[in-house]
Amino acid sequence: MKNLKKQTGYSRGLARGSASAKERLLAPDLARGFMLLIIAIAHAPLLLGRPDGEGIIDEAVNFVSILFVDNRGLPLFAILLGYGLAMMVNRQLNAGTLERESKRLLRRRGFFLLLFGFVHAVIIGGIDILAFYGFSTLLIGWILFRRNRVLIRAMLIVALFFLFLLPVVWMGMAHAMDATGMSLETLGQSNSESYIETTLFNLISFPFMILSQLFMYPMLLPILIGVWAARNNLLLVGNRKHLVRIAIIGTSISIIGGLPLALDGAQLWSSSPTMEGLFTALQMITGLAGGIGYAAIFGLIGPIVSRTGLMVRSLTALGQRSLTFYVFIEAMLVITLSPVVFGLGQVLHSTGAVIVAVFLWFTSLLLAMTMEYRGMHGPADALLRRLIYRI
Repeated sequence: MKNLKKQTGYSRGLARGSASAKERLLAPDLARGFMLLIIAIAHAPLLLGRPDGEGIIDEAVNFVSILFVDNRGLPLFAILLGYGLAMMVNRQLNAGTLERESKRLLRRRGFFLLLFGFVHAVIIGGIDILAFYGFSTLLIGWILFRRNRVLIRAMLIVALFFLFLLPVVWMGMAHAMDATGMSLETLGQSNSESYIETTLFNLISFPFMILSQLFMYPMLLPILIGVWAARNNLLLVGNRKHLVRIAIIGTSISIIGGLPLALDGAQLWSSSPTMEGLFTALQMITGLAGGIGYAAIFGLIGPIVSRTGLMVRSLTALGQRSLTFYVFIEAMLVITLSPVVFGLGQVLHSTGAVIVAVFLWFTSLLLAMTMEYRGMHGPADALLRRLIYRI
């Protein structure tokens, strides 16, 4: 084993390291790069509590965000997570790594993602998904070593669980918020202007944040879908006709399911707490179809675009450093919008928040391209690889 470590340069028992640049698929990196924009647009207004707009522009922004952004980008990220986990395990097993060592590698990835998420959520104060992705990896990682029928059974059970749970949970939340005068969008967010108080709030709420993401958002299902897609060469690669069909059906379901909440969010009609809760659950459930549809769209784009195009190279560079720039964008949103630092969220409405998000994404795009030209890895991505592969 010592000789193996000397030969490979990786942790004892691993036959190889992470995917090389030549092994990386274009479509997932394009998707990650573009979805950072979707995540930024979705998260920025949450630091405002998504206030009611002062005019038609704010109402239009809310309408478009609910219809195409909110709970659409995160499912795609979850699909990409599951897809990447399956590909990582397959690469190791195919290279000759023993199953027990592959499981240890997977557990290390889950643990360190959880740790990164803790730092991001508690210390930086961003709206975090890393901790939940790490927790999910630890929770369902064993399925990656089981046969397809076990995976499909797990997908069906999780899907039925959320179909019954989400409407009940969100109707209850809507009634609770209506009774207290609070907003669903500001739930779990600290309004303190003190960094110490905000950090303590984030520390105490950290485990509850993970539990709320587990039971209030259908995020486990797209991770499992991503694993299934990788095993069956679907969504990000595969038959073009199938991808076109999936893209059309997925995005159509997403738009139809998100329309009631979008109309309500744009104040085009007013609904009761019960209906608002049902609309929220419907928007989330159909957002899974949206994430699948978005993945299929990038699966269609990947094979036909040129890797030499400036926009493609920039998106790919950003996608290859998605962890670094996810943390960067979230940190900058906290700095610019939260009351702890500059507090622009106290004066901006939805439109201003979206402008800030787009500006930060373009900044990330330029930084990623600069790093690509200089041959630099994303610091957070490189650190995670070093920790999990022990190189």
